[in-house]
Amino acid sequence: MSKYTTGEIAKLCGVSVRTVQYYDTRGILVPNEITDGGRRLYSEEDIKKMKIICFLRELDLPINSIGELLSQEHPEDVINILLANQKNKLLSEIADNKLRLEKLEELEKALNHVKHFSVESIGDVAYLMENKKKLRKIHTIMIIVGIIMDIIEVGTLILWIRKGIWLPFAIGMCVVLILGIWTSYFYFNRVAYICPSCHKVFKPTLKQAFWAKHTPATRKLTCTECGYNGFCVETCIKEEEDNE
Repeated sequence: MSKYTTGEIAKLCGVSVRTVQYYDTRGILVPNEITDGGRRLYSEEDIKKMKIICFLRELDLPINSIGELLSQEHPEDVINILLANQKNKLLSEIADNKLRLEKLEELEKALNHVKHFSVESIGDVAYLMENKKKLRKIHTIMIIVGIIMDIIEVGTLILWIRKGIWLPFAIGMCVVLILGIWTSYFYFNRVAYICPSCHKVFKPTLKQAFWAKHTPATRKLTCTECGYNGFCVETCIKEEEDNE
C-alpha cells in the first residue's frame, strides 16, 4: 500500500504543504501513519479525502462545516448531492459561455464585412444579431407558403393538361394570387432596413420595397431619415416597434 508524505499529498492535490498541515491541526485530515521519527504519512484514502475537502472548500463551506460533514456516518450521501449540484451549475455555465462564444463569432464574422469600422457599425450588427432568429422565422414562413403556392399551381396545371379540367387551375391561380398578396403584406410589415449612411432603422413603403432591387440580405432603397439611396441591410422589426 502506497504511502505519501505531506509534500507529496500537497503536490498531488494541488495545495500547499501549509494547507495540508492546517487541515491536520484541525483534525479534518489526520495522517494514516506517523513514523518513529515523527514523519506524517498519508494513504490513498487520505488523498481521496483531501480532494473532497478541496472540492468542499471551493463551494465556500467553512472548515468547521466540512469537519462535521466528514465525521458523519455516511458523508458520501450529502457529498453526492453537492457534486450533482455543482455539475449542473458547471453545465449551465458551459451552455451560457457557448452561447456567448457563438454571438461573439457572429459579431466577428459580421464585422469582417464592414468596410468602415465604427461604433455605429457595431450597433448595426448587434441589432441584426438580436433580431436574427425572428427574421429566420419569417423567412421560414415565406418558404412554406411559397411551397404551398407551387404545389397548387403545378398540381392544378397537371390536372388541366392530363384531364382537360381547367376550373381547378383557375381557382388555384386565384388562391395563389391571394396567397402572394398576403405573403407580401406579411413580409414587408415585419421587416425593416438599416441605412448604412445614418445607421437608422427605417420602413420603406410597400410599393418601394416590393419593386426595389435586392439580394438575400439587402434591398436598394431610399432612407426615409437621411435620403441615402442604395442597398440597405434587411432586419426584423423589434416586438415593441411591431406593436406600435
